Amino acid sequence: MSDTPNLSTKNLLGIRGLTRDDIDLIHATAKEFKDVLNRPIKKVPSLRDLTVANLFFENSTRTRLSFELAEKRLSADVVNFSAAGSSVKKGETLVDTVNNILAMKVDMVVMRHPHPGAHQFLASKIDVPIVNAGDGTHEHPTQALLDTFSLRQNLGDDLVGKNIAIVGDIQHSRVALSNILALKLLGANVRVCGPHTLIPRHLSQLGVEVSHDLDETIRWADSLNMLRIQLERQGDTDAVRFFPSLREYTMNYGLTLPRLAQADKALIIMHPGPINRGVEISSEVADSKHAIILDQVENGVAVRMAVLYLLAQGRG
Repeated sequence: MSDTPNLSTKNLLGIRGLTRDDIDLIHATAKEFKDVLNRPIKKVPSLRDLTVANLFFENSTRTRLSFELAEKRLSADVVNFSAAGSSVKKGETLVDTVNNILAMKVDMVVMRHPHPGAHQFLASKIDVPIVNAGDGTHEHPTQALLDTFSLRQNLGDDLVGKNIAIVGDIQHSRVALSNILALKLLGANVRVCGPHTLIPRHLSQLGVEVSHDLDETIRWADSLNMLRIQLERQGDTDAVRFFPSLREYTMNYGLTLPRLAQADKALIIMHPGPINRGVEISSEVADSKHAIILDQVENGVAVRMAVLYLLAQGRG
């Protein structure tokens, strides 16, 4: 991969900072790394002698493990930082925290932060590549990159004209915005579907359709990306404030096999996780041949390897 072209950006702060060519390059590189992951020896020396710091100011399991595995598969040295129990709890600022870590000669930063825009702020203060692993309800670019990579594997490299629906809590989801931006760059038709209270009013300005009818959306779509209800970001984890009850939400927006049978073609079912079985998706659907949820997890490692490798190539 020594002749691999560079990305147009030195950081991955969001999908808004990427071009169509950038996405194509990331996906092409991820395809090569996925081949590596299927070999008996799953490690390459691409980031040998580089140190990557994973800074997670917000809880994470899947994303953090995926990044850490990607870094180790690339032979990078890995430093893990969690805000819990750190000096952040004593009042240390984000810039001071990161500068202290950089003083230890870290070459790249992967960060998840609860505040939208934290990565842009940090990029203006430090001079190493930064990867956004999720910032509040704003963006989650690597999730969108792995989702679109997974769609291309199942629907063909050309997503132009494909109908992709994102269903659920759009209002509080960083996955939704990043997916919308990536899918539009790739030429797909995008629709969001959910209760009126969980769909932001501005979404139509992004060129997406808005629907409140899951059954009609199932008949329209080539793929459904099911999102969970993000109670932890709704300001009150003890009550459902945006619809009468979880039971009613499931009746209207829960994906079941009988509901899926309305489609006149085999749909691709996706979910970024964690899954709330029996709420937005039934176990029968999640475990069915329609679902590519575990493929998304596998693809996530390859895509994150590609992002880290390409950003490292552009250093200096």
